[in-house]
Amino acid sequence: MLKQLTNNVTRWDTLLFHRIFGWGDRRFLSRFFRITSWSANGYLYPLITLYIYIYCDTSISKPFVYAAFIAFPIERLLYHFLKQAMKRDRPFEKIDDIEFRVRPPDEFSFPSGHTTSAFLMMTLLTSFFHSPSIQIGVFCWASIVGLARVYLGVHYPTDVLAGALIGILTAHIGMWFVL
Repeated sequence: MLKQLTNNVTRWDTLLFHRIFGWGDRRFLSRFFRITSWSANGYLYPLITLYIYIYCDTSISKPFVYAAFIAFPIERLLYHFLKQAMKRDRPFEKIDDIEFRVRPPDEFSFPSGHTTSAFLMMTLLTSFFHSPSIQIGVFCWASIVGLARVYLGVHYPTDVLAGALIGILTAHIGMWFVL
């Protein structure tokens, strides 16, 4: 029963990967997804946090910064633990005729670290800033980061799904400590 479930998930995961990766190496898409993926490398998160700390009201900025300072280390620990525990090969290593469109930052696929940190930041921003335009914008950005990682050939859709769930969970852990 469990083996059949695993086989079905793997089959659907591979089919969805092929569907997204199969959009082709189009110039606009490739550039757009590379830039979006790059935006989740982690360089911008300290700048966003610093901006919020300096320019936002302290009733929002202090809890936001504290939650981020708690959530990001937990997220990184959990991410690295799962990467080493699962040791899932990347799609371009397992599927014939697939080559990555961007060099992956590490060896293993599960979970997607870019997606994890993007959804962590998205959850913090949408929880502290109740503007619909901010909420919709950062949700779309985080979702496109996950989609980009599949399109670029470095993750399966379940890597992205797991990353999104871990990011949301760790953000909530950080907020639980400060709210």
